[in-house]
Amino acid sequence: MNKIKVIELFAGAGGLGMGVSRSGFETAAVIERDRYCCDTLRENQIRGMEPVCMWPLVEGDVRNFDFRPFEGSIDLVSGGPPCQPFSLGGKHRGHGDYRDMFPEAVRAVREIRPRAFLFENVKGLTRVGFASYFEYIRLQLTYPEITRRSNENWPEHLTRLERRHTHGGSLDLQYRLVNRVLNAADYGVPQRRERVFLVGFRSDLDIEWAFPEPTHSKDALIWEQIQSGDYWARHEIPNPGRKLSEPARLRSEKLKEKPVLAPWRTLRDALCDLPDPERNPLAAARYPNHRFQGGARSYPGHTGSPLDEPAKTLKAGVHGVPGGENMLLRPDGSVRYLTVRESARLQMFPDNFVFHGSWTEAMRQLGNAVPVGLAELLATHVRRHLEHSS
Repeated sequence: MNKIKVIELFAGAGGLGMGVSRSGFETAAVIERDRYCCDTLRENQIRGMEPVCMWPLVEGDVRNFDFRPFEGSIDLVSGGPPCQPFSLGGKHRGHGDYRDMFPEAVRAVREIRPRAFLFENVKGLTRVGFASYFEYIRLQLTYPEITRRSNENWPEHLTRLERRHTHGGSLDLQYRLVNRVLNAADYGVPQRRERVFLVGFRSDLDIEWAFPEPTHSKDALIWEQIQSGDYWARHEIPNPGRKLSEPARLRSEKLKEKPVLAPWRTLRDALCDLPDPERNPLAAARYPNHRFQGGARSYPGHTGSPLDEPAKTLKAGVHGVPGGENMLLRPDGSVRYLTVRESARLQMFPDNFVFHGSWTEAMRQLGNAVPVGLAELLATHVRRHLEHSS
């Protein structure tokens, strides 16, 4: 069987790309403009980190990249177009923001003509205020050859795309697209992270595809913590019993039998074998990027992630992280900042994957990443359908 190939756009620190590579795709090119992210990728290439060591890395602006030489030879285009224009934590400029890279993602699809694409972005893109522009993105990806004219603004282009869509009939290049907001915790990621994914298959392939069903659930975690106590036994710690939250106990009372899915993974699940960098710095030093960062404090609206729940969404943050998403909240009420290594665990990077830059810079890279495990699951699902259509 011929190898199936992918081009990764806006690679960042490589979370999505690593998951796609692990799913069986051969990487033809990885494009990233940020110097720190490229330093991170190059350092891991030098260290022989698989699959990153096999990536042809291109450091540069995707707007200057010519995709036409890859036409007809690429099965998948994947990437996370910079999400700041649509982030709830950003300035909400959306289509008026020069950082909106969706036009470049559409151009890549148009020039490469891949069999499929997989794009990720923040949940904020699906907000009511961006509804028209989100539909504009969807229709551009559906009909990538219907390009915007020089004298046309985006609402006018949207109108023309809508007319084409309702008119029916097939074009030379057309995609069948589905999108869904997924919570990473529902797929075994130790983090409540909601992101929108857009997946499209070239219409001539006639592929039927749907997002994979969740593998993990909150109810299953509540069952293990309250009904069976298996969670506490697994971690060899006393069952806190009534110290658990009232909402969790009320939800537990409604569960009449053990849920079928696996339990959500918690912060404790992810970090239990890592030494505490504040209390045991010598042992922590054996792990790369696992250094204590002082100065954490809790106040209303900035309370950190409870140890026995999936972590809050890691965020990059234009001006820091406002909700305490980069802090750990211990059962005794004390808080400390998550180390880079701990945050990498939450994004499912392997422990021998290193990050370049300061704590703030490394956390920015991690906040922008796609959890490796979720990326692998989705890409595997896409690959299987592409292979069956060959």
